[in-house]
Amino acid sequence: MLIQHLPPESATMTALRNAMSSEEYETQARSGKPEEGRWSMTEQLLAGITDSLHQLEYILVVTHSDGKGRKPRRPEPMRRPGITPKKVEGLTDRGAETLFRLINGGAA
Repeated sequence: MLIQHLPPESATMTALRNAMSSEEYETQARSGKPEEGRWSMTEQLLAGITDSLHQLEYILVVTHSDGKGRKPRRPEPMRRPGITPKKVEGLTDRGAETLFRLINGGAA
C-alpha cells in the first residue's frame, strides 16, 4: 500500500517503471486511466522537451556536415509509460541529398 502512493519521481517508482515489459506498458495504455499513470504531467512535458532538443541537435549536426563520413543516428524518443516505442523511419539517401541541396541554396 505504501509503494502505490509514492510520488512518480521516487527511486522505487522509477525502478518499478524501468522494470516493466512491453506487455505491461500495453496493458497500462489500454486501461484508459491516465490519472493513475506512473509519470506526472511535468515529467511528460520534460520528456517532450528532451525529445525536441535531441531532434534539433540531430538536425543541426546533419545540416552542418559535409556529407562525408559517418551519418549520425536519428535520436529515439524517451520511453514513456504506456507507449510502445515507434520505429522512426529516416529519409532515403536520395531524399537526404535533395534536402541537403535545398538547405544549402541549391535548386531541387
